Amino acid sequence: MHEYQAPLADMKFVLRELVDMELVAQLPGFGEMTRDVADAVLEEAAKFAGAVLSPLNRRGDLEGVRWQDGQVLTAGGWKQAYERFVADGWNALSCPTQFGGQNLPRVLSALIEEMWNGANVAFALCPMLTRGAIDALELRGTDAQRELYLPKMVSGEWTGTMNLTEPQAGSDLSAVRTRAVPTGDGRYLLTGQKIFITYGEHDLTGNIVHMVLARAAGAPDGVKGTSLFLVPKFLVNPDGSLGARNDVHCLSVEDKLGIHASPTCVLAFGQNGGAIAELIGEENRGLEYMFIMMNAARYSVGIEGVGLSERAYQTALAYAQERIQGAEAGLRGGPRVAIVRHPDVRRMLMLMRSQTEAMRALAAVVAVSLDAARLHPQPQERERHQSMADLMIPVIKGWCTENSVDIASLGIQVHGGVGFIEETGAAQYLRDARITPIYEGTTAIQANDLIGRKLARDGGAAAQTVIAQMRSLAAALGTEKNLSDLGPEFSCAIDALEQAIRYVVENYARDIRAVSVGAVPLLKLFGIVAGGWQLLRSALIAQQRLAAAPNSAEAGLYEAKISSARFYTYYLLSQAPGVAHAIVRGGAGALAEAAL
Repeated sequence: MHEYQAPLADMKFVLRELVDMELVAQLPGFGEMTRDVADAVLEEAAKFAGAVLSPLNRRGDLEGVRWQDGQVLTAGGWKQAYERFVADGWNALSCPTQFGGQNLPRVLSALIEEMWNGANVAFALCPMLTRGAIDALELRGTDAQRELYLPKMVSGEWTGTMNLTEPQAGSDLSAVRTRAVPTGDGRYLLTGQKIFITYGEHDLTGNIVHMVLARAAGAPDGVKGTSLFLVPKFLVNPDGSLGARNDVHCLSVEDKLGIHASPTCVLAFGQNGGAIAELIGEENRGLEYMFIMMNAARYSVGIEGVGLSERAYQTALAYAQERIQGAEAGLRGGPRVAIVRHPDVRRMLMLMRSQTEAMRALAAVVAVSLDAARLHPQPQERERHQSMADLMIPVIKGWCTENSVDIASLGIQVHGGVGFIEETGAAQYLRDARITPIYEGTTAIQANDLIGRKLARDGGAAAQTVIAQMRSLAAALGTEKNLSDLGPEFSCAIDALEQAIRYVVENYARDIRAVSVGAVPLLKLFGIVAGGWQLLRSALIAQQRLAAAPNSAEAGLYEAKISSARFYTYYLLSQAPGVAHAIVRGGAGALAEAAL
């Protein structure tokens, strides 16, 4: 079976050519982040992903996890791999040095996260959830909570979870019923049940720190009455040592379509009187605080989509290069060739490759804004980058994950019949990818956030800032001899995006149902055009590099970049006008009483 190999050449291209590393290096704490340092970190991470995590991916899928008297046992080799992961310092790379982190820029840690997800997404979910819990504690915890919990969570000695939904709630968090009653000593007793809790119980670490959404006694109904609580599996003594077992227990683990090696748990709090909990921040602001974790997790789930897409592409490409079948088109009676020579197989592989490269590039550019929004010394620049991050996070989450399902499905198609056989491994990527458009907010939730909070609320101002940058690129392409045909094509796609955004802004208040029907298509449209923006940036830069040094060692990479952008333009950007037309005109058909 083909093992994962990190796409280092493309990742380094993204860092070197697309990401504003000069800006990153100027942000507080990142002054030592040079290209050489970034390359070295990526190369070491690639070794760990390929040699340690990737070989466990198939085993984890086959073995899954086991629930045994309330304990959850992970697949063979999982615990040893996690111990190495922690010992090598890979946990929470971008966390502050104050608590033992390495303070890497988010763009670099995101590329490394992609490696973990490409190599073994079920494993990568554990540190991803821990990182979200770290963010919430760092920003809203008390000094005492940060000092007691963060060092061991940052190191990976303890892991973290996010406990949101319940059996009756689903995505409607206003229906959460878990209760927290104050004990009079500053703590609370928490009772209730949570479902779908990733790594809610496992045997990898000595403690698990649960972040739990619950209602304090007397809280109002609805989301405004939710609070955020810290509930450790084992109570923690003032000196940091572990105390008694808390009243939180795993009732079962879910039997899932994919990510079999990731324990998805049903957790019961307070079966024996109440789980001891600490309030995070203030009462009745739980959802606000939980969004700290959710936004981080939504971005990271988008990265999962990129990693899974890369893995599916690599597996399909390797098979297509090895599988000999049929003569090449146009050569009747010619020799049998590898199927990578067949036009439709090449089309599928290019769909996989070009979209994966577009997603990677877009996610990396957004990662810079995540750091600049926190750290830039100028308030107006922080605000500008925050607007960019807020606008693009639902696109990263929704578009990248939906693409990962399509790309993994294409990977099976490239394999033909054997792709449908579990033994080849191609099917696992589709099964694993299928959850990504669902958890941390379905694609519709991301799309409704995009049209409501990110477009209608500011009249499309943040989107227009991005569109202005796109139009500048389209004009530049028009002046580049070998790329001049791509400029008008890109302009047409930008026009379609702008038309759809204008429709949302003008109609959101007066016909929200019609606008909402087109929300997911709009998210897709935004992703297609924004991904094309980054691929066409890549092509322009690559063309300039080739013109300056046509025989350089990286000439092949630059030529591939131009090929990806050209293919993407004619196969994917060309879809933009049709998607926009559906957004503007498609509501009536979907909402008609006779439709369903």
